[in-house]
Amino acid sequence: MASQMVSFYSEGTRLAGDLFLPDGLRPGEKRAGILLCHGYTGVRNLYLPDTAKALTEAGYVVLTFDYKGWGDSDGPKSRLSPYGRVIDSQAALTFLGAQAMVDADRLGIYGTSYGGATVVWTAAVDPRVKAVVSVVGIGHGRRWMRSVRRPDEFADLLARSEADRISRVMTGKSEFADRSEILLPDRQSAELAAAARRGNPGAVGEIPLEYIDDTLGFHPEWIVDKIAPRPVLFITSDDDRLVPPDESEALYAKAGEPKKLIVLKGWGHYEVYTGEAFRQVIEPTLAWYRDYLPAR
Repeated sequence: MASQMVSFYSEGTRLAGDLFLPDGLRPGEKRAGILLCHGYTGVRNLYLPDTAKALTEAGYVVLTFDYKGWGDSDGPKSRLSPYGRVIDSQAALTFLGAQAMVDADRLGIYGTSYGGATVVWTAAVDPRVKAVVSVVGIGHGRRWMRSVRRPDEFADLLARSEADRISRVMTGKSEFADRSEILLPDRQSAELAAAARRGNPGAVGEIPLEYIDDTLGFHPEWIVDKIAPRPVLFITSDDDRLVPPDESEALYAKAGEPKKLIVLKGWGHYEVYTGEAFRQVIEPTLAWYRDYLPAR
C-alpha cells in the first residue's frame, strides 16, 4: 500500500487528504474508489488509516480527508457544520473520481460515528455513491442529544444553545466549550478515546456551541430512504453508550432495500476502532463492498 498527501477544494476552501493506492496497480487500470469520512471531532489520521489499509489490501483506491477547519484543512477552526461536511464529502468524491486510477462510476463511501450520519446524507443526495457503510452513526440529532442526557441537562443545553445562537448573529462568533461538555463522555470507553487523541495535534479539545444548534436539526433518517436502490450497510453495537444502537436501527428501519443491519455484541463506541471489535466491523464491510462494489 502506498499513500500520498493530496489537497483539493470545497467551496473555495483547501482541504487536506491522503490518497491510498493498492499494490499491483497496472498502467491505465482503473479501480473502484472508497471515501472514508471521520466523526465528530476526529481527523483523517485518527482511526481511519486502519480502515484504509484493509480496503487497499482488498484492491480499492481509498481517500481520507479533513473537513473544513479540521486537521490540516483550511477554514474556521473546529467548526462542525453537518451540511458543510456533506458538501466537503461531495467535493472529495469529485476529487477521488477524477484520479487516473479510479473508475468514477464506481465510488463507495464509509463513515463512522458522526461520519456515519454524514455518509447517509451524502449518499442520499449524491447518486455517484454506489455503496454505503455507516458505522455507529447518528440518525436523528435531537433525539440522540436528548437520549444521552438527564432532562435537566438537556434543558440547560437548549438554553445555552439559544443564547449562543443570538450571540452568533449579533457578533459573528460562537462561544467555545470543552468537547466533553457537549459530547458527554461515556465512562465505558472514554479513556480509549482520550488515549487515541493524546499526542494527536489535530484532535482538538474545544468546539463552538454552534455545534449544538447544527446537530439538533440534522436528521439523516429523514432522507435515508433516498439511497435505495443503492445498497447501505449499518453497523452498530448493543453496548454503545455514546451513540446508542437505536440510532442505526432507526436509520435501517427507514432505509430502502438492499440494506443490512449488524449489531455487534458487547462493544463500546470507541472499542469498534481496535482489536477484535474492529475485525467484526471491517469483515462485513469488506464483504459488502465485494458484493456491491467490486474493486476491479
